[in-house]
Amino acid sequence: MSYVTSRDGTRIAYQRDGVGPPLILIDAAGHYRANSPLEELAELLASDFTIYRYDRRGRGGSGDTPPYAPQREVEDLAALIAEAGSPTSLYGYSSGCLLALHAADAGLDVRRLALLEPPLSLDDDSAEQRAFTAKLRELTGEEAVTFFLTSIGVPDDLLAGMRGTPHWTAMVSVAHTLAYDSLLSEATDATLLRRVTTPTLVLHSAGSTADLSAMAATTAALLPAAEQRSLPGEWHGVPAATVAPVVADFLRRDPAQH
Repeated sequence: MSYVTSRDGTRIAYQRDGVGPPLILIDAAGHYRANSPLEELAELLASDFTIYRYDRRGRGGSGDTPPYAPQREVEDLAALIAEAGSPTSLYGYSSGCLLALHAADAGLDVRRLALLEPPLSLDDDSAEQRAFTAKLRELTGEEAVTFFLTSIGVPDDLLAGMRGTPHWTAMVSVAHTLAYDSLLSEATDATLLRRVTTPTLVLHSAGSTADLSAMAATTAALLPAAEQRSLPGEWHGVPAATVAPVVADFLRRDPAQH
């Protein structure tokens, strides 16, 4: 495990594997390297790219300097990109997509973006999102995790299967960071997306619900240089073996191509 230091002095833990152009993988809410669906994807892409996996602030081996703000997470990525060497591509999963978009909008040297099911819903009442954030800040541990997962639409059978597992325990250990992802959602709007001119691949699972597919379509429609693809998968997820070649092909394209 290695570290970079963010602008506010927070140490961010990361690991590097593979050979080739740099690619940073950004986890979803409640996830970090020791509890991540991105591990297999990293292994599959490591033959073509230098993969950087890191713990977002407040999770795993990374520090957490209050108060939280989305800009602080962008600065974490800036430190990691400086370490990786520019330009760097970003792959985001779920709320990790929103962070990738904020990084590109902030002017970081991002070559390409690949996003799997960004949780973007522009129809949501901003007051409702703020209330959601406030509730997450009130709750702790399992109550916070249950509230978050239920609210974002995790199917009951999946939620029941998570309880008592190592994955569940890991999410509970970083439950306080769920409010961070809600704040990130609050800070993401159509105006921001329209400013992001970075070539972007937006992916969604054919097995997801209509709301998640619609969010992917909305994201792709708002971004000036985006394309969208549907891949076979389950609810809010696509097998790494399916995602890897699609992402690799997109990231290897000539810079002149979208």
